[in-house]
Amino acid sequence: MANKGAWLNNKTVVVTGASGGLGAGLAEKLIKEHNCYVIGIARSEAKMKKFVEKLGSYADHFDYRLFDVSIKENWENFAAEMKASGKVPSVLINNAGILPKFKRTDRYTQEEIDQAMNINFFSIVYATQVMLPVLLTQNDPAIINVASSASLMTLAGTSFYSASKAALRTYTEALRYEFRGKCYFSVVCPGFTATDIMRDQAGSSNTMKIVSMVSTSCETMVDWIFKGIENKKPMMVRGFDAWAMDIFARLFPVFGSTLFSTVMKVANVDIFQDVFKD
Repeated sequence: MANKGAWLNNKTVVVTGASGGLGAGLAEKLIKEHNCYVIGIARSEAKMKKFVEKLGSYADHFDYRLFDVSIKENWENFAAEMKASGKVPSVLINNAGILPKFKRTDRYTQEEIDQAMNINFFSIVYATQVMLPVLLTQNDPAIINVASSASLMTLAGTSFYSASKAALRTYTEALRYEFRGKCYFSVVCPGFTATDIMRDQAGSSNTMKIVSMVSTSCETMVDWIFKGIENKKPMMVRGFDAWAMDIFARLFPVFGSTLFSTVMKVANVDIFQDVFKD
């Protein structure tokens, strides 16, 4: 057990969405358990500074950059900076993502659609196009992409979120095959997790309590994902709701989606109002 995840030891790792939630949790574990040097990417400097404070004596193992991951030029500038500084990463964890408000498909604006696809999918495409050649110059390179249980089964009100995450999952699966033996690729499909990804839902306090009750704690989810990364799992379905969705999607793809969507409708909570009202 002493060598568990030894391939991660002392690596330089890039983590997007590292200012909180799963990204911060994974970054902290990489630093404390494998002596990694982590470069976090996010947009909020205030949150990044809080995370640095939390690291305490480990803060010298962490640095951060502030930029929009959905703009390819930002990745090109970042890669050039890494090469020039000599801090060339060998692992990239694409964790940044957004969950648009639950709505019926025809109620989304083009801006909301573009934002979901750009941040949840195209940002990873850009990151991979730019960073993969850099990673391949290092020993034991890896790219881990955080998708969602919504990539396994599409529910009412999640059309573009599910589409973006399904695109990410299948994109990663193709890369896994194309670069097998050259780079470790993994896709993570977590279920509801107690992070601030629900911040845009604007639900009532009672609704948020219900969501919290069915969510996996952030700490537990980080532990599950991290163990999978240490063992180089090619795909990780994590969370009780994610496991259920995965099973139903495999065995009863149409009935499963209908069942879960019906449960959402019967729940009659405010965050689903734009999905089911006429």
